[in-house]
Amino acid sequence: MLQAQRIMNKFKLKRNDILALPYTIWMIGFIVIPLLFIGYFALTTRDGAFTLNNVIAFFEPVHLKSFLRALKLSFISTIICILLAYPVALILSEKKTGSKAFIIYIFVLPMWMNALLRIFAWLTLLERKGVINIILTYLKLPNINIINTNYAIILGMVYSFLPFMILPIYNSLMKIDDNTINASYDLGATKLQTLFKVILPLSIPGMVSGITMVFIPALTTIIISYILGGGEIFLIGDVIDQEFLFASNWNLGSGLSLVLIIFILIVMAITNRWTEGDEIIRQ
Repeated sequence: MLQAQRIMNKFKLKRNDILALPYTIWMIGFIVIPLLFIGYFALTTRDGAFTLNNVIAFFEPVHLKSFLRALKLSFISTIICILLAYPVALILSEKKTGSKAFIIYIFVLPMWMNALLRIFAWLTLLERKGVINIILTYLKLPNINIINTNYAIILGMVYSFLPFMILPIYNSLMKIDDNTINASYDLGATKLQTLFKVILPLSIPGMVSGITMVFIPALTTIIISYILGGGEIFLIGDVIDQEFLFASNWNLGSGLSLVLIIFILIVMAITNRWTEGDEIIRQ
């Protein structure tokens, strides 16, 4: 009996390996190999000689400025997404099943459309003779001129990445047992105290996941800053794009990308440690 069980377990392991094979091939072909190429180009010159200049170039004033600007805008966008997403997720978690599904569908629906088209839609709305200013002129109100500014980029980031903040927080809130909340009320806590001392701490893993899913794409964005910034505001993603596509300097572009990847990995490691620490505390 034990021998038969061992044979079945061995067969099951092989079957799982076979099922994972397509994903393994995809991961090697589209993640590992490109990263190896980036590492190679980042640490070599155009002649193939070893150098660290491409990596060190990240800290030159022009590149560092674009990185710090991207860091600032992505941080602001992430904070705004949290402030907007948490109340929405909280309301959704208290809704009935039918209305809840409809509201979630409304938030997810724009994600089915091409991201480029959505950003161009905002360009049509925000430009100086766009739809919003036409309406404001008709109502005899002052026009808004935020196109080609940091504000327009932040607006585009929040619009594009807000669903990625709502869904993780919503999933985290849905996992909170109703008995835990009811116990808080039974012990004399008010709704505000229950929110800040029970619901908010238990939903931190969802918030951390949302922060990761918003902050990293916002930090590395190209399309949003290029379109809504009018090609006048360069973030680190735009600089890397310019080096690869226009300057044809793959070595410098890879060097900048390598430093950015390391920074993102550090951020992800910090957020993962934060989540693990919160899990230990809650247990």
